[in-house]
Parts: sequence; C-alpha cells; structure tokens
Amino acid sequence: MKGLILAGGVGSRLRPITHTSAKQLVPVANKPILFYGIEQMADVGIKDIAIVVSPETGDEIRAAVGDGSSFGLSVTYISQPEPLGIAHGVKLARGYLGNDDFVLYLGDNMLEQGLREFVAGFHAERDREPELGEDHRPLVAAHILLAAVDDPRQMGVAELDARGEIIRLVEKPANPPSKYALVGVYLFGPEIHDAVLSISPSGRNELEITDAIQWLIDSGHRVHHQILAGWWIDTGKKDPLLECNRLVLDTLDRRVDGRLDRKSKAEGRVVIEAGATLKNSTVRGPAIIGANTHLVDTYVGPYTSIGPDCELTDCDIEFSVVLENSRIVGVHRLKDSLLGRAVEVTRTNTRPKATRLTLGDHSQAELE
Repeated sequence: MKGLILAGGVGSRLRPITHTSAKQLVPVANKPILFYGIEQMADVGIKDIAIVVSPETGDEIRAAVGDGSSFGLSVTYISQPEPLGIAHGVKLARGYLGNDDFVLYLGDNMLEQGLREFVAGFHAERDREPELGEDHRPLVAAHILLAAVDDPRQMGVAELDARGEIIRLVEKPANPPSKYALVGVYLFGPEIHDAVLSISPSGRNELEITDAIQWLIDSGHRVHHQILAGWWIDTGKKDPLLECNRLVLDTLDRRVDGRLDRKSKAEGRVVIEAGATLKNSTVRGPAIIGANTHLVDTYVGPYTSIGPDCELTDCDIEFSVVLENSRIVGVHRLKDSLLGRAVEVTRTNTRPKATRLTLGDHSQAELE
C-alpha cells in the first residue's frame, strides 16, 4: 500500500498567513499540520508516499519534508499546476500509484483517530474471495470515513440506505441527504483510476472525488464506510485551527528542557523546549514554548503554542498560536489569536496615543 497526500491549493481561508506560507505547514502544537498525516501513514507501515504540491508552495513543502527519511519512508513529489479537485490529484498520481492500493489524505485535515483500524479493515475486505460466482474482482474498491456534522452543505455528503450502505454521494448539496460528511481520508484500490478517467469536471471545474466514488458504486463496485471515532477538523480557517491546537495540546506529556529562573513557573501539562528561557514568567498548560524562545515578565495561558525563536516581554496571552521569530512586547489580554512568522506586536508611549497598524490583504484586527 502507498500513500498520497494532497498539499496543493492556495489556502485563501487562512490569509494573510498563507500569502507567504503553505497552509499545510502552519503548525499545530508547534508541528506542521502536514507532518501529522505523514506520521500516521508511517505508523501503519506505509513506506512510499507521494505529495501533490502546487507551484506556489511546492518548494517550501519539499524543504520541510525532504526525502521522507526523517519519517522512515520515501517521498515523491508531484506538481499540480492548478487546484482542479481531489480526483484530479489522483489522476496526476496515476503513474506513481500503479496498481497498488493507497491511502488518500488531505494535507490540511487533522483527525484524532489513527489509520490502523481503517487500513486493517480495508485489507481484510480486499483479501477476501467472493462468495458467489467466478468474478475474482475484490469486494471493496473504496473505504471512506464519514463524520456526523451540524451543517454538511459545504462538504461531500453520503446518503445511506436502510441497511446503512452508501447509495449516493453529493458534493456541497443545498439540501443534504444526511448529516454524514466525507472526512478527508480515503482508501482506494486501483479501480479508482477508471473512475477518475470516466467523470467530467463539476460546475466549479473540478474533478470531484465524490463523483469518482459514485462512479464506483454505479459500476457495481462496493464502497464501504466507517463512522469516524474522535474529532476531525479541517484546519483551513483560524478558529478551527485554534481548536485543533487545543485538542492536540491536551495530549501533551509534560517536559521542561528549557531554563526557568526562581520567579518563573511551569504549571500543568507544559512543554518547554531546549534553549527556551523564562524570567519572572508563568506558563500554565496545556501549552508549548518553542526552542530558543524567551519570556520575560509574561503569562502564557492554556492552549497556547509559541513557536521557536520568539520574544515575549510584559505580555499576557492564551488560546493562541504564535509562529516562529515573532516579537510581542507590552500587550495584555491577547486571546484567540493566530500570529504569523516574524510578526511584531508592541505597545508604544508615542504621542498622540493611537492604535497603529500595518496589515496586509485579508488581515483581521479586533480591538478592545
């Protein structure tokens, strides 16, 4: 079995962060989102994966992931000139995938449930011999994850019959046939390649993976599903990303490798990386402080991730994500915030007193 991760797209919903960085490399608990999916594939024994990248962010992803050896696998990169849909990514990877079964993973998704049970169930079905007739085609051509959501109108949605079998898939329906949305992880046999070649672009000019799976169903292939256990988050917006950060921080084991002076405290489930220093500061977990970050007269509250090489002086911050090389001075009650790389937020005594901002396109600033 191989792996295929889709890491293209422009990340418009996470701007301005993604004006200068791939959305899949935005960190959750100080680890790029993309790395979680790669690690899950390595955990189930997959040794070869391909990552589909865009021309805009492909070099950055290549630099971050490398050849895959640090994850215990081998990585091949496939360029997708335009974001023309999930099924289009599969189409581009046809030569790489050959006739192998594969896991398809959307690179900006995060889920609590690992892949072990999911993959084991698919293998078991693929290895079974048909019970009737001489047709030796595997019983199952696809295995998909479904999750019950409050509003599935912006997702692919599955319609189930009275036996709980999938009979129809619809992409972004105005009137969803069920509450069950497709999670961004799929298992396919090579039959999916015929499906991808047989469908046409949708109204938004994309090859929809829901149409490809529907083609499998209509062609007599069986499509199994599993209801997701645990949480699943599409991290493409700020608030879901902060929530994902919270959930992952809740799983941390306490570790303090940095230095604290006598007036500093690290309370609860806290990770303080090597080279970090605290002077008259408190970190209350769950939280993580990156390597070589310095806190002075600062309070870092629960569910906060501070990246490496940052400087925080005379600050109060909680439920936030701060990326590397950022500087925050004299700012209090900073909450529910996402700060990009090399950001500087300071308070000044310059008169006339005023709020002074330099914001790029698609920025948001909420002032008390």
